[in-house]
Amino acid sequence: MKINKTNIARLLDKEKIAYELVPYEVDESDLSATHVAEGLGQDPHQIFKTLVLHGDKTKEFVCIIPGIEEVDLKMAAKISGNKKCEMIPMKDLLTTTGYIRGACSPLGMKKQFPTYIDEHCYKFDCVFVSAGKRGLQIKIAPKDLIKITNAKVCSLFNT
Repeated sequence: MKINKTNIARLLDKEKIAYELVPYEVDESDLSATHVAEGLGQDPHQIFKTLVLHGDKTKEFVCIIPGIEEVDLKMAAKISGNKKCEMIPMKDLLTTTGYIRGACSPLGMKKQFPTYIDEHCYKFDCVFVSAGKRGLQIKIAPKDLIKITNAKVCSLFNT
């Protein structure tokens, strides 16, 4: 099956970063990382979701965490230099990032936001993040994802 390259794949090609495009069956009623992991036959801890938050001081920033976890807003605020933060409203996701829910990638957003990735990414040789459209993930080494997103590695949820 031929997979059409996304803008993210072209960006990774340009930077000479190794990756793999991995398709999965989309269920519009279940966009969870658990469903994506099942579709890919992967450990759900390896599927990372991209969250866009708004801080009271720094405005928008991005957190990349294992999809089955919930971001700790106090930890995210502190690490990003804010006193408090919250998820951006879903209605603002497309205009802010260029992506829709279930397809938000930490790569290729309309603007480069400060990015933070949870340290659990180092538990794996590769992680999966959205390729920018529903039904397609990018398999990439954590070190390469950190490099291309200029992400700061930190703790973003309580274990």
